[in-house]
Amino acid sequence: MSGRRGRWRGRAAAGLGALLCAAALAPGGCARGGERGVVRVAVAANFAGVQEALAERFTRETGYAVRASVGSTGQLYAQARNGAPFDVLLAADTARPRRLEREGVAVPGTRVAYAEGRLALYAPSVDTVRGAPDLRARGWRHLAIADPRTAPYGAAAEQVLRRLGLGGAVGDRLVRGGDVGQTLQFVRSGAAELGFVAYSQVVAAPRRSYWLVPRALHEPVLQEAVLLRPGASSAAAAAYLRFLRSEAARRIIAAHGYDTPR
Repeated sequence: MSGRRGRWRGRAAAGLGALLCAAALAPGGCARGGERGVVRVAVAANFAGVQEALAERFTRETGYAVRASVGSTGQLYAQARNGAPFDVLLAADTARPRRLEREGVAVPGTRVAYAEGRLALYAPSVDTVRGAPDLRARGWRHLAIADPRTAPYGAAAEQVLRRLGLGGAVGDRLVRGGDVGQTLQFVRSGAAELGFVAYSQVVAAPRRSYWLVPRALHEPVLQEAVLLRPGASSAAAAAYLRFLRSEAARRIIAAHGYDTPR
């Protein structure tokens, strides 16, 4: 198994490397301005804040502009399949980029794991979040999670509830957001007293009262990026994928509460 995985990684790295090198050598590959100097990024909601920081650094280094569209990974996947003019998808999982690759929407060999997220139970209205004991208590009315069908962090939250034996006990008190951005809004507004959100969102929150969910309670939230067909010949899009693998990008991603897989 490890041999096959190693060969696949080698082929993927070679494919991505060839594409990025070709883009870098293309005439005008680093030209500023114009639509050719824009990379259109579809980014999962949990990563939206990090994307802003990355875009600022990327534009400063390359001169390329970045336009971001934010949503749940499931929503962005559906939009990409239906021809939305995205150049790069920053998904919150590995399944959708691989599916887009199989379906001919993404460019083969360009997938790259750029971050691994952590899940947090956020409750800004209390002093200390104790995790499972808080979830088992009856002193709250609503628990917010992202829609498990479209948002990987919502799927991870659902796994946590099942593994704690609480799936049935809290089912009638769940409030589902379309993505983790909306889920965070539910908690901040008081529509839900507590909610499962991305740890990266909690890092930036003004009141950081949370429980960092142990990794053993859910499957890893490994996030992959991929180049989409409309951007296959875009030097800007290829440069952005190359930038995501740089040490500068890794430092920005880590500073926002993510692990950075190599």
